[in-house]
Amino acid sequence: MSLLTLSSVGMRYGAFTALDDISLDVAAGEFVCLVGASGSGKSTLLSLIAGLTTPTSGAIALAGTPVSGPGPDRGLVFQSGAVYPFRTVAQNVGFGLELLKLSKAERRERVDWYLAETGLTALRGKLPKELSGGQRQRVAIARALACEPDVLLLDEPFGALDVQTKEDMQVFIRRIWQDTGTTVLMVTHDVEEAVFLGGRVVVLASDPGRVAADLLVDLPADRELTVKRTPAFLALRARVEDRVRAFHHSSEGLFAAQS
Repeated sequence: MSLLTLSSVGMRYGAFTALDDISLDVAAGEFVCLVGASGSGKSTLLSLIAGLTTPTSGAIALAGTPVSGPGPDRGLVFQSGAVYPFRTVAQNVGFGLELLKLSKAERRERVDWYLAETGLTALRGKLPKELSGGQRQRVAIARALACEPDVLLLDEPFGALDVQTKEDMQVFIRRIWQDTGTTVLMVTHDVEEAVFLGGRVVVLASDPGRVAADLLVDLPADRELTVKRTPAFLALRARVEDRVRAFHHSSEGLFAAQS
């Protein structure tokens, strides 16, 4: 049964169509990655699911309830992390809990658990300026997860990190997903990252953004970075890259023909 349902979702800005007829179902506990070339509307789609903007057509529902605005049932993490600079790590992680009906003891217990789960316990009293980029992203992810949302929405969360830190964070988010069972929908431009992280990879075509392919990732659930060197991984990565390239080029050709 689907937890998140998008039914013929479209988004227009005046005469420009950013998204057209997007239909997608995400089951509880899935890890789904969205990939596509620039102009495919990946971040726009995530914004609609988060309730930050409203689609001009179609409908989005979470657990059967229409999405009409932001809510604690959806946690959102951007590329920048957007942690609060004058709050400590622990205070950042507990920020969203201040809006929930929890006792101080319950808030403290939940903050402690997510600090431990994300490897931040020793940094709990530090300010963001004292952290590395990867550590700040861990704080942002821990803060989003602490409210225990139905869906965690990740918008290019590792795009600004160096290669080594990025791969460390990929292993980290897979482990967090397995430990918590949280449903994850992640936008990335990195096909290798999408194949490593996702159980499904959804390819969006460009101009306008629309679902071009929905591919199952047939790889072991317990993945280490070494899986990236296996024939199965390389073949699947090539398949996704071919889809992204094909639909990007076909969109460019269509646009040129209409100009």
